[in-house]
Amino acid sequence: MQNPLTKFVPHLVGEYPRKFLNLFESVSIIKGFEKDEIRDLLWQAYEFSSTHHEGQKRKSGEPYFSHCLAVANTLALWKMDHFTIAGGMLHDTVEDTDASINDIKALFGKDVADLVDGVTKLGGIRFSSREEKQAGNFMKMLLSVAKDLRVIIIKFADRLHNMKTIKHLPRIKRHRIAIETRDVYVPLANRLGMAKVKAELEDLVFQTLNPKAYSDLESKIKSNRRARERYISDITKPIIDELSKYNLDASIYGRVKSYSSIYGKMVKRGKSFNEIYDNLAVRVIVDKIEDCYLTLGVLHQKFKPVQDRFKDFIATPKTNAYQSIHTTVIGPEGKLVEIQIRTREMEETAEIGIAAHWQYKNDGVASKSIDDHIKWLRDLVEILQGESSDPREFMNLLKIDLFNDEIFVFTPNGDLVQLPVDSTPIDFAFNVHTEVGLHCIGAKVDHKVVPLNTILKNGDNVEILTSKSQNPSYGWLKFVVTSKARNNINRFLQKTTRDESIVLGKQLVEKTLRRLKRKSMINELIESYFKFGYNNSDSFLEAIGSGSIAIRDVLNKISPNDKNSIEEEPSDGESSFLDFARGRSKGIKIQGIKNLMVSFGKCCNPIPGDEMIGFITRGRGVTVHHSTCKSLPLLNEESDRLIPVEWDVGRSDIFNVRLKVESIDRKGMLREITEVISSSNINITSVDMKVKDALSTAFFIIQINNIKQLDRIIKKVIKIPGVDNVERTGI
Repeated sequence: MQNPLTKFVPHLVGEYPRKFLNLFESVSIIKGFEKDEIRDLLWQAYEFSSTHHEGQKRKSGEPYFSHCLAVANTLALWKMDHFTIAGGMLHDTVEDTDASINDIKALFGKDVADLVDGVTKLGGIRFSSREEKQAGNFMKMLLSVAKDLRVIIIKFADRLHNMKTIKHLPRIKRHRIAIETRDVYVPLANRLGMAKVKAELEDLVFQTLNPKAYSDLESKIKSNRRARERYISDITKPIIDELSKYNLDASIYGRVKSYSSIYGKMVKRGKSFNEIYDNLAVRVIVDKIEDCYLTLGVLHQKFKPVQDRFKDFIATPKTNAYQSIHTTVIGPEGKLVEIQIRTREMEETAEIGIAAHWQYKNDGVASKSIDDHIKWLRDLVEILQGESSDPREFMNLLKIDLFNDEIFVFTPNGDLVQLPVDSTPIDFAFNVHTEVGLHCIGAKVDHKVVPLNTILKNGDNVEILTSKSQNPSYGWLKFVVTSKARNNINRFLQKTTRDESIVLGKQLVEKTLRRLKRKSMINELIESYFKFGYNNSDSFLEAIGSGSIAIRDVLNKISPNDKNSIEEEPSDGESSFLDFARGRSKGIKIQGIKNLMVSFGKCCNPIPGDEMIGFITRGRGVTVHHSTCKSLPLLNEESDRLIPVEWDVGRSDIFNVRLKVESIDRKGMLREITEVISSSNINITSVDMKVKDALSTAFFIIQINNIKQLDRIIKKVIKIPGVDNVERTGI
């Protein structure tokens, strides 16, 4: 129990502990509150937490309270209000001490108590697995966040300090916490615009999961410091000189991108550290939005821009409130350099994201701008609440919605809609309204009718065509990317399957009893559901219709003395006859059956290893497409003709693939690429190359056996100096 005299010590002797004074000096004074009032609340929280954690030690040997104080200092650095800072100081008292939420509420008020409760893990509930416990904790946290965003901000400060001190934990626990941070906290920080927090967490995860690679990269970056500083000077000095001619006051600095970002590029491109040219970013900070665009014009006059790498997030901000202009130019020594232009306010938002927008009003209500920025989170929580208690399904849905990149498309009325990259018209339709998605029959993109699996691009104008007779199909799940679309499609299909199983179950019961001349038993059989562990007759009929329980077993249990038997199912000989009677096609099996009349879609040319789907044509058998093929017929009611297919090929079968290779234009580049491909005994049937802005784009049609062989070729080509990107495209 806390000593009541301690909170009066500063008033009696005129001194606070140095650590508390350091914290208080960094606290922002919120309008409507007196400085003394804020100090008294924080001191009370400081003393309460310190007293209750007294005697507790961290794995490092430090007093446990040092962690609580570190969380509070981080929140103060992010300019959070004093209630949030107090909540950070108290965030572990309920979980790790004898203090209760009621104690917090009585001393600090409902606001602080709700924050502490939101951060506190679930207690008093027994979980069957670690995954279920993790899902329960995240669910509680997200529900609290949907009510008050400050809960997640405290949680980020907590997780950041825990990751910084993770080296003192056992290796297995370090690995588990790092994986959890990577899969949930990093993407969540990104969605909330907390770029600095995201980068710090990514680097700490990288250091934990791959310490050797982290150490090697760190030494290379340190040894490369002088050359890097010289290059930054070479590019920033001319920028400063040019901007001064237009009386533009700007702060300019260069920085190395995060370790995890650089390492990710090295792995993805198969290159060494010295071959990664875009590991630097130059930031230009100006006073006004108008100055951003003027600066952009000045930069493009001084350095040659790469047109395909320009993004204006000021005109169309990201959903996480991020605003900036990104442009890539060809800098000194022919290196590509990304330059980010933004105002000082945008810079603050880019670093700590939604926390920078926190304005605590006198009535205790967050500003509307913040509420708008977390609408996606409220929608996600609503979806998750409607899901089953399966923890894996919960975590999968959570991760689906924590996407990194987004696109901007428009409705026919000109309204802006933000969606994740690779979204389709189906994702757009469900974003507009659930009913629009459920009855989507087609789509127009820029006034042209397109298949429903078309991948949308920035700036597309999308119109959805609907029909009351149209419903979702299993084929839609192959290409939708948003959790809202996937959740609603699954829900509809599950309900449809259940209804169909109930009808089929009833028909099976009626036909079987009629064949056995025992039709009078129908009601008796249906009402016997409780004998088989079902809650109602519908669940019982659904089980019969889906094959979970056989009518033979039902009758044997109801009338064990009746020797009348049910006719046996057809023998396997019938299926072998069907197999023999069909047409033949090499390389494909449909639902386990070979030698069917099948052809490949020339639009996408799937190869062994690709995920495929079959489309039943009229009179020409089944056409096989890549599951994301844009030419896949999906309009009207044709989606019901989609069926799953699988590969059945030999090692000698050859397939055509089109590769797109983007690189710096230099002498001998085409020769090197063709030599790398040919050296792997791969035949090149076509080459087409174009050059623009010192960058070349080449298209190769090659003949390969399977997806693994293709992956090997891509990895070899991307290692060629100057090659920036290699990807497979449709023919």
